[in-house]
Amino acid sequence: MKTLKIFAVALAATVLISSCGDSGQSNNKKSNSGALNNSSAAEAVYVAPGEHDEFYEFFSGGFSGQVSVVGLPSGRLFRRIPVFSVDAEKGYGFDEESKAMLQTSHGFVPWDDSHHPKLSQTNGEIDGRWLFINGNNTPRLARIDLTTFETAEILEIPNSAGNHSSPYLTMNTEYLVAGTRFSVPIPQKDVSINTYKENFHGALSFISVDPEHGDMDIAFQIVMPGFDYDLASSGKGPSHGWTFFTTYNTEKGNTMKEATASQNDKDFIAAINWKKAEEYVAAGKFEEWDCSYAHNKVDEKTHIASTEMRNKVKVLKAADCPGMIYFLPTPKSPHGVDVNTTGEYIIGCGKLNADLTVHSFEKMLAAIAAEDYETIVDGIPVLKYESVVDGVVKSGGLGPLHTEFDGRGNAYTSFFISSEVVKWKLGTYEVLDRVPCYYSIGHLSIPGGGSMKPWGKYLVAMNKITKDRYLPTGPELAHSAQLFDISGDKMKLLLDFPTDGEPHYAQGCPAELIKPNSKKFFKLSENEHPYAIMSEEDARVERDGNQVHVYMSCIRSHFAPDNIEGIKVGDQVYFHVTNLEQDWDTPHGFAMMGANTSELLIMPGVTKTLYWEPKEEGVIPFYCTDFCSALHQEMQGYARVSAKGSSTELKWWLGED
Repeated sequence: MKTLKIFAVALAATVLISSCGDSGQSNNKKSNSGALNNSSAAEAVYVAPGEHDEFYEFFSGGFSGQVSVVGLPSGRLFRRIPVFSVDAEKGYGFDEESKAMLQTSHGFVPWDDSHHPKLSQTNGEIDGRWLFINGNNTPRLARIDLTTFETAEILEIPNSAGNHSSPYLTMNTEYLVAGTRFSVPIPQKDVSINTYKENFHGALSFISVDPEHGDMDIAFQIVMPGFDYDLASSGKGPSHGWTFFTTYNTEKGNTMKEATASQNDKDFIAAINWKKAEEYVAAGKFEEWDCSYAHNKVDEKTHIASTEMRNKVKVLKAADCPGMIYFLPTPKSPHGVDVNTTGEYIIGCGKLNADLTVHSFEKMLAAIAAEDYETIVDGIPVLKYESVVDGVVKSGGLGPLHTEFDGRGNAYTSFFISSEVVKWKLGTYEVLDRVPCYYSIGHLSIPGGGSMKPWGKYLVAMNKITKDRYLPTGPELAHSAQLFDISGDKMKLLLDFPTDGEPHYAQGCPAELIKPNSKKFFKLSENEHPYAIMSEEDARVERDGNQVHVYMSCIRSHFAPDNIEGIKVGDQVYFHVTNLEQDWDTPHGFAMMGANTSELLIMPGVTKTLYWEPKEEGVIPFYCTDFCSALHQEMQGYARVSAKGSSTELKWWLGED
């Protein structure tokens, strides 16, 4: 009953906060403590026409499965990067070159739930090379190349279910870590759900990253007790070599988890010594398990994605590897775990606690050395709470979730239920400032805030509820971000801006880290696509049985060929369209009426393929979908479709019959 009362109080607080939009006060009439006046706030976020934003901020798209690129301080949306979901705007998942990116052991899966973008690091500092993000539903990790802002690789994760605590990379991007949200039978088998405590386990995956090319591979997995693994953070400086995962449901409940998984006074932060794990792997202490998972990668020369199905993974069992894992007791149902810039403090956010618990890495090592254990759980030592805690932030707020750092010794924590950001001091644990958010903040982001050297100028709050903040759009309202100035002693609200999908998390860095390396165009001479052509003179149409391959070029403002005859009902037609442009910012599009796919969007110097299966006779138009010149409307053509078995001659032309 005590647990249910806690939930009732939390729910009442959430309803009270969420309903403030119905109180009769409009957004303009609210008294926003911490907000600048309208003119000074507008001036602070104003980016003059032709000028660039200071920061890139990469937002996860949540249930859209994508990534959004936003500028700070303007809040302007620059681009959506398709990752785990098909995207008709760019042809991603539709054109023949990218379909393989969405292959899994379950087949073609054109959607996922993206949560936590993470920028690559070198020596604990963001280096601007790659962006990694997790697919939560069908466990996957993606790597985005920040020279092209395109998804370059997707790796499926076996023996996992709900890839949530991911991809929290180590300080030199040696590993991406990925913890299973849901414990399941590993390997999967048909067992009664009521045997959860005996048969269900969690898996923590360590994915290696090639330091030169970024290629991902599963180095090893650790089989853990059957808890739920929520979020993670890897160590820095002295704590480099460790990764910390929050766990809940240490009760191992399998039904009504909002009650049954909140019985224990404390759950755990799992401290994983991955360098010790490497030693066990090197010593051959692993088991090699059969499994099935997809590794999808785009070839840089052909721009074609391919899938390699893999079937083995190295597995360590937690209970069989002493010295590799320890549990740090943390107030119940912790969500976020965050390591500060120096690597000394490990902050745990128990959702059902008003206090913040700060563990000391130094004290943790001392407790391990002294074998200062409370108990042993499933073969894993539980360190004494009093021995590892450095301090507590008292009465910070209701529903603490996530913490980031400004590099000046200050921490900022989001509180979901009391809808606020609280600033506090590391070491003294005193609350320095607090500002309201509208409404129900989840994650927050300081550019570089998860690294050793953040840029502590802005803080972005990602809010779950908007209520009265924007024009209503039916039952589904825009999700919201709010921008705060944190450069001074007090936080100042500067801007509200809507976001794409549900942005669980965002990570940012200065534009100057990425902008100079941005790809302008692809050299046509380096295009090794098997159906590429280098000039209009190479354009042609070839038949091979019922397959028809159209070798087509596009350039301002025509296709070659733009008239094709001899296609027949039931043919399998492949339009291989090469963009001959070598001027940057001149993509072309290609769309065919009746094709059961999307358009193509073709960057300069690239070849893309549209598949079309004509089902009836006629003359079918095709056209350019991306406005490219004053004569864009004239960039079009025709494909004649004759009856199956007809004697219509296969021919093509441009400009003359």
